[in-house]
Amino acid sequence: MTFYDMPDSWLERARLLENVMRESCTGGERDEPMYSALRSEFMQEDQLRALLPEMVRTNRTLASLWGELGKIAGYKVRRKHLNDAFTPIIDHLEGANRAPLDVVAGDALATFDSDGVHAVWTKALARRTADPEGAITMARTLLETVCKRVLDERNEIYDDRADLPDLYKAVATLLNLAPDQHTEAPIKAILGSAMNLVNGLGTLRNRLSDSHGRGGRIPVKPSQRHASLAVNMAGALAAFIVETHQEKAAA
Repeated sequence: MTFYDMPDSWLERARLLENVMRESCTGGERDEPMYSALRSEFMQEDQLRALLPEMVRTNRTLASLWGELGKIAGYKVRRKHLNDAFTPIIDHLEGANRAPLDVVAGDALATFDSDGVHAVWTKALARRTADPEGAITMARTLLETVCKRVLDERNEIYDDRADLPDLYKAVATLLNLAPDQHTEAPIKAILGSAMNLVNGLGTLRNRLSDSHGRGGRIPVKPSQRHASLAVNMAGALAAFIVETHQEKAAA
């Protein structure tokens, strides 16, 4: 296959990239030009780059990639390794596990900070299915990144080492989103729930980290549905913060 045979759709390109890598690591042809061309196309797309297998992002050539895949014994095991690695980007391109919020929040975050905030959101979405713990980590990172970016844009001083609850409290107060800044019961309840969500994400992620640090098992391993809940709620809150910040900045 020549460069000019490259498919038009991103889904078919992703499948072709996986096939090129599979052929290379299972005794078939090593098509360096096609690998390089496909990798270059994906690396130029911010959202898709974040979903690429890490081995693709860090290896410019198939020869370099072999240093990693060659350590995996057996063709069958290598094929499964590649299949698992490509699942996030294939699922994304097929629209699997995608919810309406993914697009709504994604659009809001992309207009705010495509390279930073939106990249974190994309990673969180990609990990919901294959890596629930990682998805929860990215949900927390998303809110931390949004809070810091808002504080930066408003020239507010903050401790870069501050925990998520402290960062959110500062942003909420700045944007008039703190429960104690309102008197209407429904508004106070909604904003209080947002504060509880932030505290819950911080506590849950700390418990996961503490468990791994001790070398012990997590009392309750987070499932895909737990990760989806954490990511979806973090995405909704992040989009709300961004929209509020932009609305007040434009006023």
